[in-house]
Amino acid sequence: MIILEKRRKTDPPAVLSSDGPIPDGMQNVPRILAVVGSLREQSLNRQLAVLAGQALGNRAVFEVLDYRDIPLFDQDEEFPAPAAVARVRRQVLEADALWFFSPEYNHFFPGVLKNLVDWLSRPPAPDEPPVLVGKPAALSGISPGQGATLQAQDHLVTLLSFLDVRLMNVPRLAIPRAAEQLTDGKLILRDSAPYLQRQADAFLAFITQEQRP
Repeated sequence: MIILEKRRKTDPPAVLSSDGPIPDGMQNVPRILAVVGSLREQSLNRQLAVLAGQALGNRAVFEVLDYRDIPLFDQDEEFPAPAAVARVRRQVLEADALWFFSPEYNHFFPGVLKNLVDWLSRPPAPDEPPVLVGKPAALSGISPGQGATLQAQDHLVTLLSFLDVRLMNVPRLAIPRAAEQLTDGKLILRDSAPYLQRQADAFLAFITQEQRP
């Protein structure tokens, strides 16, 4: 498994960091960018993203996107784009696929995620398409509640489909009652682990299919 990101002091120990080039033998595997809908460093969905990277193993290069420095969308600041926006757009463009991990706030996905998508939905330049267009994507989420993240995911499907993202609608993963799979605050999937593995396997197959000419 290769998980690329800027390491924080409080990251779960399962997260690896690499600032160098992709190692030999990994250049031809898909590059998957995880987009977590919570900015909290130890959020359930961030931890779920790390476990997804483990489920992919050495079949993909997996990077967790850091977008906490993205400003609120403002057309007055759109051209030229802020440096943080340009960086994130470049990461999305370079990725072969996106994997969204989002909590559900008030029956919706969080505002920080909507703000990010708003920036990504806009063309980087008048003669360039938005970086989201045609990008394969998967949806997962975990929540303390009984309803999991199903309604948030449905709203994300509506938004991302409109933006011409190539969604893998089946299987999606929405894990309820997160407390039942926590040990000392750390997410250790038990009953849900096979479903995450099944989604990881299906997503790799979906990416391969989408990449065929």
